Amino acid sequence: MASSETNSGRATPPAGSRPDHLRIATEEAWATRDMLNLYRQMLAQGTIDDPGFKSLWGFYLSSPSPRATFIIDRLQEMGAPRIQDMDASGIDKQILMLTSPGVQVFDAPTAVAVAKSSNDELADAVRKYPTRYVGMAAVAPQNPQEAAKELERGVHQLGFKGAILNSHTLGEYLDDPKFWDIFAAAEALDVPIYLHPNSPSKGLIEPLLARGLDGAIYGFGVDTGMHLLAIITSGAFDRFPKLKIVVGHLGEALPFWLFRLDYMHRATVSSKRYDFMKPLKKKVSDYMRENVFITNSGMAWAPAIMFCQQVLGMDRVLYAMDYPYQYAPEEVQEMENSPLSVADQKKFYQTNAEQVFKL
Repeated sequence: MASSETNSGRATPPAGSRPDHLRIATEEAWATRDMLNLYRQMLAQGTIDDPGFKSLWGFYLSSPSPRATFIIDRLQEMGAPRIQDMDASGIDKQILMLTSPGVQVFDAPTAVAVAKSSNDELADAVRKYPTRYVGMAAVAPQNPQEAAKELERGVHQLGFKGAILNSHTLGEYLDDPKFWDIFAAAEALDVPIYLHPNSPSKGLIEPLLARGLDGAIYGFGVDTGMHLLAIITSGAFDRFPKLKIVVGHLGEALPFWLFRLDYMHRATVSSKRYDFMKPLKKKVSDYMRENVFITNSGMAWAPAIMFCQQVLGMDRVLYAMDYPYQYAPEEVQEMENSPLSVADQKKFYQTNAEQVFKL
């Protein structure tokens, strides 16, 4: 039976079902009705040339399947049903992020306007459930200067704890210095950027889409893992040494490649194969351990989580559910059944998130 507590404190599942720490879910999606209506209009009018967007949102906004209808309903639900789902699975707080691709498929003026209105709507929900919800600011990379201003407004005026960026923006990636006003703002504000997946960009998606592998099964990780690695190799962390980026799905496989990434990056730079790939101050793995935090969203698998904790550090790995896309209450206790100490379980579920997001 789920707890009846909703607004003034932590969830309280049945006695004896959980240890004495909070569970903070750090990659949880939401959407405004207005934004989803804009998506519907774009699909109906054929005004966007993005096969990934058409594949993903063409399905979710038209399919009568139980999965699609549940997700569309819960994305827009910021009241009792969402809180009840949290209680049923023992989640105390959700860190809320505008669902992918967010505002990043619109023209610049529309993106800026939708980011502002969405942030205002999210702030209202956080004020209504202050102990259960934490907000991340949506920003529009289409206009990096306005994105930086909106992040500042989100932090200083709305009480948000960072920015959500849904991977590429109309096929463009954040390793391009034209976007780095956003990095500068995040570093100055001392808040993290959550780099969330998007459907692979037009240049990446064709062989994945042809095989039904473009979505969360694989394509999201291909796009976002490449994106994070491109940010690292661009020298962004040398330019912004205090910048913090959080990435889900156990780092989109990069932790498992650290040895090879270090070796081959060093070899590529020394060979001078690409004029644009310059030496970095540190190894790729150093940036992963010093500037990047990862969550286990969608990856409730103790062996893989514990490997990431081993190679990145116990303080670098955070809990996430990936609600509502992967709402599986039975997965929440996965790490509580692992060999981790009580103290390390508390880091994973609670204190790492409190430190990264300054809760």
